[in-house]
Amino acid sequence: MTKQQRGFTLIELVMVIVILGVLAAVALPKFVDLKTDAVKAATQGFAGALSSASAINYAARTVKGATTATFAVTDCTNVSTGLQTPLPASVTITSAAVAVNATVNCTLTNTDSSPSSTATFSAIGIL
Repeated sequence: MTKQQRGFTLIELVMVIVILGVLAAVALPKFVDLKTDAVKAATQGFAGALSSASAINYAARTVKGATTATFAVTDCTNVSTGLQTPLPASVTITSAAVAVNATVNCTLTNTDSSPSSTATFSAIGIL
């Protein structure tokens, strides 16, 4: 009397795992939305750049005085002139007055995704 064995061979099991892996790799990007995370990260990056530009401008203007490399900051929107490249059209800065030698938290809004992403940066006032 002979025994009959039932089950799958190792090759069949490996092929099923490979096929499932390929399907998962193809289907997963359709379900994951990374744009919102990317817009949030970009907005925070813009805010960090604006904070740095304001601090560097304040330090340089305090040491050297008014030169062509520095700019006056009397409003939150003035800080963007310190960047080498302009902000994208989807990024706006909420206008707020900044007193001389005062630090104000300004709001930056990026409307590139829904919902829009916001971040804050510090502006230091100087004439």
